Amino acid sequence: MSAAQIITFIVLGLAILVFLSDRLRPDLIALLIALSLGLSGVLTPEETFSGFSRSAVITILAISILAEGLQRAGVTEQAGNLLARLAGKGEARMIGVVMLVGAVLSLFMNNISAASVLLPAVSGAARKTGVSPSRLLMPLAFGTLLGGMATLLTTTNIVVSNLLRERGLPGFGLLDFAPLGGVLILAGVLYMLLVGRRWLPKRQPAYGQANGMVQEELFDTYRLGERLICGRIRQDSPLAGATLLESRLREQYDLNLLAIRHGGRTLASLSPDTRLQPGDVLLLESPQNIQPQALDPLMQLLSPGGWDEADLETSGAVLVEAVLAPRSGLIGRTLREAHFRAKYGVNVVGIWRAGRPLTAQLSELKLYFGDALLLQGLPEKLNLLRSEPDLLMLTDGAGKLQRVTGKGWLALGILLVALVLALPNPDLTGLVMLGGGLAMVLTRVLSMDQAYRAVEWKTIFLVVGVLPLGIALGKTGAAAMIGAQVLDWLRPLGPLGLLAGLFLAGVLLTQVMHGAAVAIILAPVAIDVAAQTGLDARALAMGVALATSMAFITPLGHPVNILVMTPGGYRFRDFLRLGLPLVLLLFVLIMLLLPVFWPL
Repeated sequence: MSAAQIITFIVLGLAILVFLSDRLRPDLIALLIALSLGLSGVLTPEETFSGFSRSAVITILAISILAEGLQRAGVTEQAGNLLARLAGKGEARMIGVVMLVGAVLSLFMNNISAASVLLPAVSGAARKTGVSPSRLLMPLAFGTLLGGMATLLTTTNIVVSNLLRERGLPGFGLLDFAPLGGVLILAGVLYMLLVGRRWLPKRQPAYGQANGMVQEELFDTYRLGERLICGRIRQDSPLAGATLLESRLREQYDLNLLAIRHGGRTLASLSPDTRLQPGDVLLLESPQNIQPQALDPLMQLLSPGGWDEADLETSGAVLVEAVLAPRSGLIGRTLREAHFRAKYGVNVVGIWRAGRPLTAQLSELKLYFGDALLLQGLPEKLNLLRSEPDLLMLTDGAGKLQRVTGKGWLALGILLVALVLALPNPDLTGLVMLGGGLAMVLTRVLSMDQAYRAVEWKTIFLVVGVLPLGIALGKTGAAAMIGAQVLDWLRPLGPLGLLAGLFLAGVLLTQVMHGAAVAIILAPVAIDVAAQTGLDARALAMGVALATSMAFITPLGHPVNILVMTPGGYRFRDFLRLGLPLVLLLFVLIMLLLPVFWPL
């Protein structure tokens, strides 16, 4: 074994271990992989940085821009409205429609984007019909994952196709995944309707999803009594006559003012210039260990329960729920660091994470993808948040969903033209999609800044960083060695056994690793196995690509599962209970049908 092979195997092994540990971000791990292979001399500098010039990367980037254009023009939101109308009131019909619409959107955009644009519509439909969100949101996630199996325009499928071309083999065309993928979509929907539906939990998310929930119930659900205090400003209080900025409530007492009852009405929209008056009743977020006597000079403490629904009605304020969007700029920041109230003009009165409310100082907590925020504010302020890329609104109390703009048909036309041009020219898919993205900018469907923000940069750098590992596996012969070992193990089982072995390895790794990383690791092995056996490399590569979409068993398997976990009130075992039988069903179908569509 050569030194280059040894280094490649060490990097591969360490990469898998670090990916599985979840101690570092996947994109950071990927860049460390590329750096290690470059500095060790296994790859040249040109090979190390070649990921930036790969057509796969350009295609992924372009699809993100196209999807953003559709969303900015209102096309995807209108699809959500259509979903709500088609779903009706019957639960079975709603499940079927949600999965099919999610699958259809995933044909043209990545799974996360598809789920993100449909999440508010599905949550709203559940609320209006009285169906528990937990009965619909996992089907939504699974539907988008299934849709990704039927199109080339999925990150893992693009990566696998690109790896085939780099080895001098034909890549996949735009519709090559459609015949088998269509069968898998139908099978997944039927499974959920006939079998999985029985195992779907019937559970309200623990943060009050029901629109119009009274304040007492919200207080209990969020355990607000543990960190909210009410107080009436005394006549001789140093707060009397001071502005909110001058009061230094946050700096001196670590108190966050949420609302003021003043002159028989409640003020929910506060600014630094808001002036406090004697007799005002304040609703404050406080540290749990605060001593009441410390506040005696400032105010007369009251029961938080006295802050009732009538106060909100008087102020015109409403409560809505939102979750952090996948590309939210709030992820990794605290509410204080983000200047949340100053920026959005609303209050965060509760955070729900991992199945429970957080009761520590909310303003000091770092936010994570999947967190649910309970927001309080005026309807006009909350309605503005629907166009914010940082948040996905789950309730409709703040206003109507936006309609398709005049540029909606233009955006849809640009996408269709790009797809038509890419069909006969699979090698030019990246260029055609990039042209479509630029057309979105040139026609002012979206601005250049919006296009930059739309790109899934974490995915881009993940692919850019891991692609050199695929190069190293091929260049050093490490992939051929792994392939030879796989052959020794599975040769007695025949071609179908080889396909099954590669597929199951991909499925297992995909539950805990990003699918793109799994594809880059296993696709070279599949290509070398095909070269050593005379099997069709594209058939084995398609098996690997499909395996990387089987992220049904754990919420860690794909960000779309994390996205629906909190709004649906799901637990880890819910995914295992519904996802494992679905994976087994799809495995059987793929073993039976893939050789029919793609003879081994």
